[in-house]
Amino acid sequence: MSANRSVFPKGPSFTLEDFSSRDYIVKEFIETLSDSAASNRRSTLGPASGNQPFDPKPLIRTFEHAQRRLGELSGDLEIKENELSAAVRRAEAQHSQNLNTLGGKLKQAIESFQQLDTSLHSSGLPGGELAGATGNMAVETGKRLEELDRQRRRALDTHFLLECWDGVSNRGEITLLENLRRSGSGEAKVRSAHIARQLLRISQRLDQKSWNESRGNKPYKNGHAAPNSTVDGANGSQWNTREIIEKFSETLEKDLLKQFDDFYRKANFEGMKDCATVLQDFNGGASVVALFVNQHQFFIDRSQLVTDEVGGDPETWEKLADPDAEPPGAEPSLQSLIDEVRVVVQEESAIIKRAFPNYEQVLGKFLQRVFQQSIQQRLEMVLEKANNVSPLAFLRSLQSSRSAISTLVDELKTHGLTEHPETISSQTSLILDQQLEDLFVPYFVGSSYIEREKRTLEELYTSLLFKFTTFHGRRKKAANTFMASLSKSGSELLASAREAYISRLESSEHSATQKRVLIQVADLKESNDLARPNEVTFTEEDGQPIIFYAKRMLKWLAEAVGRGLELSMNNETPKDMLTLLNLLLSMMGEGYLEVCLDAALEAAATQELGKVEPDFAFLPAVRDSISIANLMVMCIKTLLIPLAAGSVTIRRDMEKKTNLATIRVEEKINMIQQKVIDITLIWVGKVLSSQKKNDFRPKEGDSTAWLEKLQTPTCASVCAFLTRVHKVAVQSLPASGTNLLQLLTEIALGTRSLLLEHFKRFVVNGPGGLMVTKDMTQYANLLKSWDIDDQIRAAGGMLDVLLEVGSLFVIGPEALRERIRGPANSSGGRSGNNPGAASGRGLGVTGTEAGLGSQDVRAYVCRREDSNTPVMQQMLTSIV
Repeated sequence: MSANRSVFPKGPSFTLEDFSSRDYIVKEFIETLSDSAASNRRSTLGPASGNQPFDPKPLIRTFEHAQRRLGELSGDLEIKENELSAAVRRAEAQHSQNLNTLGGKLKQAIESFQQLDTSLHSSGLPGGELAGATGNMAVETGKRLEELDRQRRRALDTHFLLECWDGVSNRGEITLLENLRRSGSGEAKVRSAHIARQLLRISQRLDQKSWNESRGNKPYKNGHAAPNSTVDGANGSQWNTREIIEKFSETLEKDLLKQFDDFYRKANFEGMKDCATVLQDFNGGASVVALFVNQHQFFIDRSQLVTDEVGGDPETWEKLADPDAEPPGAEPSLQSLIDEVRVVVQEESAIIKRAFPNYEQVLGKFLQRVFQQSIQQRLEMVLEKANNVSPLAFLRSLQSSRSAISTLVDELKTHGLTEHPETISSQTSLILDQQLEDLFVPYFVGSSYIEREKRTLEELYTSLLFKFTTFHGRRKKAANTFMASLSKSGSELLASAREAYISRLESSEHSATQKRVLIQVADLKESNDLARPNEVTFTEEDGQPIIFYAKRMLKWLAEAVGRGLELSMNNETPKDMLTLLNLLLSMMGEGYLEVCLDAALEAAATQELGKVEPDFAFLPAVRDSISIANLMVMCIKTLLIPLAAGSVTIRRDMEKKTNLATIRVEEKINMIQQKVIDITLIWVGKVLSSQKKNDFRPKEGDSTAWLEKLQTPTCASVCAFLTRVHKVAVQSLPASGTNLLQLLTEIALGTRSLLLEHFKRFVVNGPGGLMVTKDMTQYANLLKSWDIDDQIRAAGGMLDVLLEVGSLFVIGPEALRERIRGPANSSGGRSGNNPGAASGRGLGVTGTEAGLGSQDVRAYVCRREDSNTPVMQQMLTSIV
């Protein structure tokens, strides 16, 4: 905000979009300018302006500013229009030039096509028929030659296949295929693989016995003679063709795999691709993919390292378990593995693309092996280690691990892998996403995750509120007052409670680190020997609400919410938010705020007897309780409820529970404030009851000394007490809102009522009337100095009646009569000839302004010592 503010209201600001909108209407635009100027004028003049003459200057300034701004916009629009017009002319010229160029090229293409068509199918020119026939004959001849070549190759392949089958079935040899395989060329190996596959199909159809009978170590196989024997038969098939072909296929596959491995070691990617292509055609390529993945150096090295124990700095694990410390990030060994995976996958993806025809499938297998073996094993070890440290360490490790692995997946997608530098393929992207999800699925089955979060927060909240809960548990059992309970064997109670708490931790499955963290959160000094805890005593703050504790609780909750959103793998977020809301309302709302307010309410109730001066030590807890309640409700409305927007039912349920909890807290706060009002008025009444009867009826010898006093001792005591009450209230209640204003207003009005009744009980003589006036002035000035309702403390307000009452004891009969009749005359009333009627009208006005009725005035006047004189009796008879 600028330090120098203009005297005149700031003019409106417009842009071209304001006038280019379809909703722009000139009349409404002018009305808007007028309304804004009129509202500024009204805010400047204020509510007390009355019937001020119309001032056109604000409207003139507004329209002048609008006119100047419209001129500027018009200039900008003209410049923009000129630029667009020039751009359109350039575009039209370029378009025209392009049309001419493309038209020329099209014309040339048409002419070329026509010439070619004429040369092939011309019939009008001499020799055209011969030229057309020659062209058609060349095309047909080419097609025929291609067909003959395919038939020739098919015949040669068929002849070679028959020769191979004849050698296998009649002679039990496969020499031809062996020679083809050993020729060394990749094309020959591909052909031998195809033929071997075809021979298997032929064997399956023509030699069914070798396929139907089980294979065994027998002198005769499949009902046929052994390979070295011959049996006469009509079928001519005396050899186990299946076994022969399969042995060749195994030999061929081993040879190709060995060759692939040699090429891989020599970085001969073309040779690798040839071998991979053959094996893919031969058996789908599963064996070569398995060889590439299993023999990869990364998995060989990591298989030795994956069994290493998860180490790390002990201080890092301590921070991971400390709820108030920032999480240190992913575990170092897991992060190191992720960094290595990033480099290896990016490098190997380029090799895979050059070495395999089906590189996307191979990359998918490689990624699955990386995630399911290396990353998953290390992740499980890290989470197991973290779980042994503490539940919070487990949750934080789960979050940091998920974040690190998710970052790895995003970086691999950005790199592109086999499509680098292009965008990664959708198939590989789906594989990466699926692998990431599969890693963390076991930790999110059902409601297991949110239950972990809930149990962790419950343990932390319980530990944080240990002293508080113990303090108020003792308070409920004690028969003494709120503050007196502090001094009765507090150390003994806390020591026993601490021992019970530590015993519960010892009996649970908590780790040593978790126990140490919970003891530190509970602010119980840990000794080396847990059986001998250090001496810890209660303090007054242990039973008071502490805003810092509330902020810690909300911070832990916010961390759990953020962690849940980052790790969420389903659509259970609204249910999770409802679970956390119930926990927060139970632990902070009921177990913290309401317990504090109940304690303050009980402490206030014990002081209603008024035996001793009230002690408002319970009141500061109200201020902190209000602040904590505001923080809790703000957290719920800005964090939890918006995240449950996906479920209307759950959102409404959360809002309903929040409203009910807020209402309960507000009702308790209102009850405490009412108790404060009642206690204050009870003690004020008790102090006033100690007023001596002769305080306002001094003896003649004491008049001079008495008149020198500024107030009576009772007035001084009441004012001192009210001053203390005001100070405590201002320090204990928030200045924002209406709580403090209403509290002080009610106390002021109650004190006023007590004072009005108090002075009806004392006989006042002349000097005593001056003392009444002094006391009333002290009371009125004190109450008016408070921050109460302006209508009450303003001139002519309800507190002015105190000054009016004081004056009733000091003025003479004539002045008293004029005081009663004066307001009627000044108000324009008709006096007439009846003094009683005039006095009645005057008293009515006086009663309305000062808050006194006729009977009240009579009661005060009757307490004057001179009320029995004839003049006063005559005046009293005039009061109706």
